Amino acid sequence: MFNIVELQDVVRIDPEHFDKSVNEAAKLILKGKYESIISPELGYSILILDVKADLDGKVVPGDGATYHNVVFKILTYLPKVQEIIEGDVVEITDFGAFIRVGPTDALLHLSQITDDYLSSDVRQGVLTANESGRTIKVGTKIRARITAVSLGRGASMGKVGVTCRQPFLGALDWIEEDISKTLKSNQSKDTNKE
Repeated sequence: MFNIVELQDVVRIDPEHFDKSVNEAAKLILKGKYESIISPELGYSILILDVKADLDGKVVPGDGATYHNVVFKILTYLPKVQEIIEGDVVEITDFGAFIRVGPTDALLHLSQITDDYLSSDVRQGVLTANESGRTIKVGTKIRARITAVSLGRGASMGKVGVTCRQPFLGALDWIEEDISKTLKSNQSKDTNKE
């Protein structure tokens, strides 16, 4: 889930940034400190927004920089277990597929795609269900439920696991197919009752 979070910090503005406004310099420093970082509390930090730095800074003897209190907003993505997501398949492997979910890729393991036996063709970038003939390729749009989230600290990628083994989850074209079959089945039952 994408969020905009308001945070507070103190930034150290070096003399090399004195040619910029305090807010511009603070934003530049906050970008380096927060953007592209992962934390268990915030998730994936994506973009610094709306920086408001105190114009009056503090000077520490022996240090040429100024220190300013800053309030800022940051765009984050924090995946939640049980959340329903949609994304594009970006990679097919022998053990499943990776789906782009916000700023990261989630693993959809072969065992979590369908009850049907699947074969993978990594060179062609295709997973094929043996009985139904349904396929998943790079670029296929998938709806899935998040089942596992592991976010460490720093710049490591973190891990997100998803499943499609529930009703109305899977490739979007599979879902549309299942819905139209259900509607036709219900219409034929209604016709038989009359």
